[in-house]
Order: sequence, then structure tokens, then C-alpha cells
Amino acid sequence: MAKVDLAIAIGGAAGQGIATPGDILARIFVRRGLHLNAYNAYQSIIRGGHIFLTLRTSDAPVLSFGDKLDILIPLNQDTMNRHLRLMKSGSLVLYNGDKIKPGEVAAGVQLCPFSVKELAPNIRGDLVQNTIALAAVLRLIGVEFKILEDILTLQFKRKGETVIAENVGVARAGYDYAGAHFKPFAFSLPDTGKKLAFFEGNQALAMGGAAAGVRFYCAYPMSPASGVLHWMARHGRQLGIMVRQVEDEMGVINMAIGAAHAGCRAMCATSGGGFALMSEALGSAAMMEIPVVCINVQRAGPATGVPTKTEQGDLWQVMGAGQGDYPRIIVAPTNIADCFKTVPQLFNLVDKFQCPGIIISDLLLSEGRSSVDPAELNFDVPIDRGEVIGLNGSVPPANGVYNRYQLTDSGISPRALPGTAGYTHVVATDEHDEEGVLISDEFTNPHKRQAMHEKRMRKMEAILPLLEPPRLFGPDNAQVTLLGWGSTEGVIREAVQKLANEEGIAANHLQVKWMVPLHSEAITATVSKCKKLIIVENNYSGQFARYLRSETSIVADGHIRKYDGEPFMPHHIVDGVKAILAGTTNKYVPVHEIMV
Repeated sequence: MAKVDLAIAIGGAAGQGIATPGDILARIFVRRGLHLNAYNAYQSIIRGGHIFLTLRTSDAPVLSFGDKLDILIPLNQDTMNRHLRLMKSGSLVLYNGDKIKPGEVAAGVQLCPFSVKELAPNIRGDLVQNTIALAAVLRLIGVEFKILEDILTLQFKRKGETVIAENVGVARAGYDYAGAHFKPFAFSLPDTGKKLAFFEGNQALAMGGAAAGVRFYCAYPMSPASGVLHWMARHGRQLGIMVRQVEDEMGVINMAIGAAHAGCRAMCATSGGGFALMSEALGSAAMMEIPVVCINVQRAGPATGVPTKTEQGDLWQVMGAGQGDYPRIIVAPTNIADCFKTVPQLFNLVDKFQCPGIIISDLLLSEGRSSVDPAELNFDVPIDRGEVIGLNGSVPPANGVYNRYQLTDSGISPRALPGTAGYTHVVATDEHDEEGVLISDEFTNPHKRQAMHEKRMRKMEAILPLLEPPRLFGPDNAQVTLLGWGSTEGVIREAVQKLANEEGIAANHLQVKWMVPLHSEAITATVSKCKKLIIVENNYSGQFARYLRSETSIVADGHIRKYDGEPFMPHHIVDGVKAILAGTTNKYVPVHEIMV
């Protein structure tokens, strides 16, 4: 049982400096060895709108940003109006009483107004309220002031001693005022002594690429995938990775394929709209049997959609990207640490089987941030390039003939890097024979087309045994089985715990990571023993439910779906399970409230 489970939210408009106090709090929590999960609900504007950053910390692993708020820091009246009514007994609200007025409040909620005019009379600017509120929070959760003083000193070092003294002085005033006027929490924030890392999913994907030996990365900036490009641009030169920002997504995927064809590991990332432009080229990579990895970080669609909101709406898009049938590997990482681990694994697979690989993430996972045990970040991963002629020297081809697309039982043909002596070959996006010569040069040969098509598709038979099947989490004899895919893992697991502890409903959980190929037999064997199956998805149409039914004939007993742009919270799933068990619906769509 966790000793501490604390959730803090900072809300305001874009430009009000929400990120800085959030970053400082996150740094303090992680330095004390506390686990952390952060989610920022923001808008696609530079100034104005409504932004709401939630940080949840605990001495136990934090699976989601949760259901409750313990501390609310509204930086404007709009945030106060939106969220005050959702605060519950035992929580508190810290705000600048000079400009922000509270409304009605539930019993047991502590209102904590402070006056910027009184505490910082000689300092101009609205951002000073952030520093006062931050210091007050630390006082109320039992964090010594010296930690904040050191962070502010480091943060403002470049601006000189006068600026440092001003900010430390304001923070001291806020810290002392909170101690004298507000009731602190009953606990003091512990220091567990654990060493933890803290970063977002996009950074994990980028670091996974570095660990995998990526030597070429290209992208056109498109949220919420841009964080991968930012990390690569910042660290690429040091790591020996060529990084290119390209003019559009068609150029991106073709440049990545070209780099991969030349022999280096190449990766690119985009969101659904950009991925749509990459479809034909992904098919060409499969036809040419060139290994390349593409990341699709989903956001709410269609078209431009809601650029800064999350969804799991691109599953059918990535499964159908490019015309015709072709071998591909599609994987949906389940948490931020898994983002890091998945990239090297996928590169080894696409190199071995000479086909495209697609990572399907989403905004919640890629722009969300979480603490990670550094032991999970192994940069010394096994690198398997498959059978590549020319990487470690080469011998002349047998009889002087090299068939790049030789028909084999495994479907994997010998691959020589361009320029390898004695291994001249043709690479074409048209159908071809074993030498790479187009089958339609003289006439369209149906026998050669069938044989080559079957050769490519045979690769898929050998991929599945190399992938770990999904495993059931929770009791075998549960009343309900919740099935999800990708980023919903953490929130579903927390919902399973809530169902057992608060509702007396025994539930278990199956999370699917490898989408193509799908562990159809393993999933069927597990689900066939379940009493009631409910599928949880962040989309409107139940894309995975339809896919699962097409592959296994499994029809779920109920569905919980969310498609308003915001991620699931644990109570959404708990309420959905209760409604489905009560027989009031078989498809539950929660109405989102920022917090309950």
C-alpha cells in the first residue's frame, strides 16, 4: 500500500508559465525517489485557451494520472470556474486572491488565497504568482525550502545574482505565508532513496532508436510526434546520427527508405495525417524488401482533427497502409519504458525479415511523462541485422549470379548492400522475378507473380513465434476480463484494482501489444476461459474489437469507448464495467470531466 498518493494540477492559459512550476515539482519528486505520472491537456494555440497540467506522485508505481486532485493551482479565473466544483474533501486550492475569486466549495476543501501585492510588492509580472504558489505547495507537503532555493538558483543563474535573489525572496515569502496561514497535509513528502529517470514517450522512442543503432532519422514536424525529432536534433551529432527535417512526409518516408536500402538503420515519425502520405512508399519498401521503421503517433482525427488531443483511431489506417497484401510488423507499446524497449526489438525483426515496421503510439503515451527505473534503460541491446552481405565482408556469389529476390522456404532472400563487389542487382517497386527484373517486361507472368508474392508473405509465418504473447494480469477466475491495446495498459490496471478494492468486482486484464502479426491462438485460448469480456478503446468504432473479431471470431460482451480527445481515467472504466454488468448498456461512453 502506497504511503503517499498525491495529485497536483496547475491550470491556466497558454503563456501563463504552467510548464515551469510543473517541471520543478517533477524534478523534486523524482529526486526523492518518488514515482510520477504527468499529463498535460493543452490547446493548439500559443496564447490563451485552457491548459491543465496534472502531476501525480507516489512511493509506489503510478499507472495513470488518476481520478482525484489533492491540490489545485488555478492561475486564472477560468481555471477556478472550471475545476473548483470538482474538488473533494481533504483537498486544497492555492490562488492569487488579488485577481481570482472562488465560488461555492464542497465541505472539507481548503481555500488558500494569497496576495501577490503583499508578498511581492516590488516585482512586476503575472508569473510571480507561480513562484509563490509553488513555494506554498512545498511548504504544505513538508519539503524543506533549501531544495527550492537550490533549483531557483540554478534556473536563474544566467540572469545574475539580482534575479536569483528576487525569485528566492518571493519563494521564501510564499513558503512562510503558507506555513503561517494554511493547514498542511498530514504527511511529509518522503525520500525513498530510489534513483529514477523521468521523460516523455517521444524521448523514449528516440532513445530506443539510438540504442537500436539508428544512423539516419528524418521527419516533418507534426504534433504529437515532433518530440522524437527534437530529441534527435539535440543529440544526433553526438551520437553519430544524421538527422534531417524534410519538406513533407512523402519526402520523409522515401528518404528513410533510401537510407535503409543503403544499409543503415533508418527511422521516421509522424502523426496520422502525415502517415497517410507515406502509405504508397511503405508498400514500395515491402516490394523492394527494405527494412525501415515508421512511427505513427496518433491524435484525434480525421484530417487535421484535434492536433493536441489523443485517440486510438489509426489502427485500421496502419493495417491498411498501401495497396495490396504485403508483410509488415505493427506494434503498439504499452507504456513509456516499453517505448524504449520496443524500438530495438522491432529493428532486429525488420532487418531479419526485410520488411517495414510500424510503431503505433498516441499523444497520451508520446507526450505523457513518467518515471522509469534506469535499470530498464539498457542501451547495450543485442543488434541482429539478419543475413546482410557486405556488412562484415563478403564472398563472391555462387556461379557469379546473385538473385536478390531468390525464392526460399523462409521467404527471406539474401540481401546485399549496394556497392558490394560482385553483387549487382535491380531494385524495383514493380513485381519482379528472383533477379529483380520486372515480370511485365515481356509479358505479365502469373506463375512468377504468384511465387514471388507467396515468398514475401511466408515471412509472416516465422515472425509470430519470436514475439511474446499477451499475458493475463489478475485472478484467473475473475468476473470480468478487460482487454485493451497500446497506451491504455496503465489506466486499465488501475481500474482493475479499483474494481476489486472499492466495488468488490473481481476483474483481470489482457493488454495486446503486437498487432500484426496477431497472437490469435493465444488470445483465443485466454479469452475462452473468461466469464465476461469487455474491450476498452480510445476510439469511436471499436477498431480493435472489429480486428479481433475478424481474426478470431471473438465477440466481446461489452465495450467501453472514449473519443472526445482526452484519455481514460480509472473511474471511466469502473463506471463502464458496472453499467455493463448491470445490463443497462453493452457500449459505455464516459462523459469526460477533468477530475472527479
